[in-house]
Amino acid sequence: MAVEPSGAYLERLMDEDRGGPVVMLNLLRFAPGGRASYAEYSRQARHFLKKYGAELVYAGDGSTPLVAEQGQDWDAVLLVRYPSREVFSRMVTDPEYRAITHLRTEALSEAVLQPTTPWE
Repeated sequence: MAVEPSGAYLERLMDEDRGGPVVMLNLLRFAPGGRASYAEYSRQARHFLKKYGAELVYAGDGSTPLVAEQGQDWDAVLLVRYPSREVFSRMVTDPEYRAITHLRTEALSEAVLQPTTPWE
């Protein structure tokens, strides 16, 4: 199961760019023992959010879903606002950032990373 964005997805992200900020919805399912690895990833990732002008808008633990199909519950939810899709793309391809992504990959058994744009 993919938990990190790949080249083809980053290309599509840029092809759909309408300009302006993007808020990334992160839905996370932790692997057994993965919370500690994700906590370390988060601690190190703060540097990159600051470097690229991004901000963590919300982070919280998932609870019992009220409306969902089987398997659609998540351990954690994050919303991260980036100044633009281009900035997001630059961050996730930064070699220094790439050096810490193994912590995220090891932490997760499944993830959704979905860009969102504000309604007009």
